[in-house]
Amino acid sequence: MKINTISRRRAGSMLAGFGLALALATGVQAQSDKMVPIAIPAQPNAITLNTGPLPGATAQESWHSQYNSVFARNVTVATLTPFLPDPAKATGAAVIVAPGGGFRTLSMENEGWDVAKALADKGVAAFVIKYRLNQTPADMAGFEKSMTQMFSATAARPRPDPAAAIAGLAPQIADARAAFALVRQRSAEWHVDPDRIGMVGFSAGAMLTLATTLSGEDAKPAFIGLIYGPLSSVNVPADAPPAFVALAADDPLFATTAGFGLIDSWRAAKRPVEFHFYEQGGHGFGMYQKSTTSTGWFDAYARWLGMHGYLKKKP
Repeated sequence: MKINTISRRRAGSMLAGFGLALALATGVQAQSDKMVPIAIPAQPNAITLNTGPLPGATAQESWHSQYNSVFARNVTVATLTPFLPDPAKATGAAVIVAPGGGFRTLSMENEGWDVAKALADKGVAAFVIKYRLNQTPADMAGFEKSMTQMFSATAARPRPDPAAAIAGLAPQIADARAAFALVRQRSAEWHVDPDRIGMVGFSAGAMLTLATTLSGEDAKPAFIGLIYGPLSSVNVPADAPPAFVALAADDPLFATTAGFGLIDSWRAAKRPVEFHFYEQGGHGFGMYQKSTTSTGWFDAYARWLGMHGYLKKKP
């Protein structure tokens, strides 16, 4: 998959449609929960990636709370935040964690920090990537209005092809590549095996994880997790990494009746894949504790990591 197969304008339009729907569906609580502006949290361990500022960006990074969690938007400079296990407990495996939010926001807590902390508790080094985002209105009222207008304009139209949308992710793929390069560069310091670095992403972050796998050149994740991302068929290379995929059957975005093309693609390429299709869970469940079985995705993912040997030090 080449990232230059469609025009940036067309890609931007597709991503905008995805972005709105994903951002509106991120929470698992009442959809009426208000977005409340908050101060940018202290992130003393965040490391600036070397991909530079987002070209043409004018709005500055801002944060808000919603669904008892926190979100970033208008990210113009990418960062990577390490969550390292006790060195005595470290297995040498590592995961780049990519939050979702439709490339308009980032669910930094529910799909980022909380996931990274849970991985570190298993002895796996985790690194939350705050990748660059599409620009949105700087003020909260303008942002909310833009979301409402975009939803009204796109809700009746057919959902865009995720594979085509991935073609417009050049800045985000560059951020992911820089994240992998940084972890490998400092692997000795962080007690990481440079050949055992994977990636897990949520919604838009799952799209980025897949795009990094297929078009990320030197990134080369050793294993990937795609949590409530699109299931469209893709061209799977012969050396594709093992994949863990989770989706709820009532996901309003990606649980379509078109089948499970992504899973079929991995199987056709004779590459390892595990697929969890939960009866309920909606979209954006992440690390939220719900009464649905989708809440067990992380335990299943951890067992899958263990099955592939990533919860133990390499012999």
